[in-house]
Amino acid sequence: MTEQATIENIIRRRMRGLYLSRACDGLETLAHDILGLHSWFSRNVPFSALIRGAGINGWKTRLTKTWLYRGTLHGVVYEDLPELLALSAGEQKFGCFSWLSKAYGADTIRDISNEVIRLIEDGVYSRAEFRRVFADQYESQVIDDVFSSWGGVFVYLARLGKVAFKNLASRDFDLIGAEPNESFDEVLPKLLRRYFTAYGPATFTDAAYFFGISKEDTAKLPKLPLDDLERLDFGGKTYYYGDAADMGDIPELTLLSGFDPVIVSYTSENRFSLPQEYKSKVILKSGICLPAIAVNGQVAGVWNIKKNAPIVEFFNPQPKRIENAAWEYVESIIWRTRDGLWPTTKSNN
Repeated sequence: MTEQATIENIIRRRMRGLYLSRACDGLETLAHDILGLHSWFSRNVPFSALIRGAGINGWKTRLTKTWLYRGTLHGVVYEDLPELLALSAGEQKFGCFSWLSKAYGADTIRDISNEVIRLIEDGVYSRAEFRRVFADQYESQVIDDVFSSWGGVFVYLARLGKVAFKNLASRDFDLIGAEPNESFDEVLPKLLRRYFTAYGPATFTDAAYFFGISKEDTAKLPKLPLDDLERLDFGGKTYYYGDAADMGDIPELTLLSGFDPVIVSYTSENRFSLPQEYKSKVILKSGICLPAIAVNGQVAGVWNIKKNAPIVEFFNPQPKRIENAAWEYVESIIWRTRDGLWPTTKSNN
């Protein structure tokens, strides 16, 4: 097989696994199969679902938004949370708690965490309310760090399965009961197999990046019992995937959501779908990944919806049928997401 044919094979399998060349039958199925939907910007959840053929009625409350891999916000199936959170549960595998505890003492952070839980039980839900409640007890710098807009102590509680956002479009918090009941080593083989089934062909390095696991834990991956997975060798690396069945065809035109998993879920050298010359146009210096347009499986432009109007920008001239199809596709998303399906705020962390 030629190099180009192998690359197309990888793209084809990934697009099928991530529901970009076939339709998904439901939002919960989609979130389960691809291990969550990136929700730093909440409207990317309905974008991603519609692109992949899933309905979005009631989307704000059908998934649970919380912090997962690499500190990112994802919308996930509630029942999946204990297993997903087991990868980073506990204080030893959670860098944010370590940073806060080193700065202010582990006992102080635990005391604040316990008080936050008690306050939520009493009906306090917003970060602003927590800041006011604690203002008389701690110095302003402690308040700023513990209740940071980036998460602070809520990330710690979320990773323990005790707290999550009220819904996908909310900035307020509520209590949940999704504490992990398995160890990291127990869930790792299962989650690794799920990753390769949806995201493969991918390497162990890709998987380690996706889950945000340490170098020490990454060394465990080749030793896991994964003989049931398919594999291919390319460029001096071994790629694993879960199903050797029909790969499907690469669509001529594909819309991708912001932070689409086909773009952000692999190490940089393995983003076959994002040509290097376009990387800075899609992934900004701020870390934001824009909604993109793929032509024959390769990112070729970006799209968006601003003030309820479509925006389509190709990086190079495309056939008129491609341009027209892209405009029509974005307009159809506007039509299918009318009536305030997402808030006007940019992010909901």
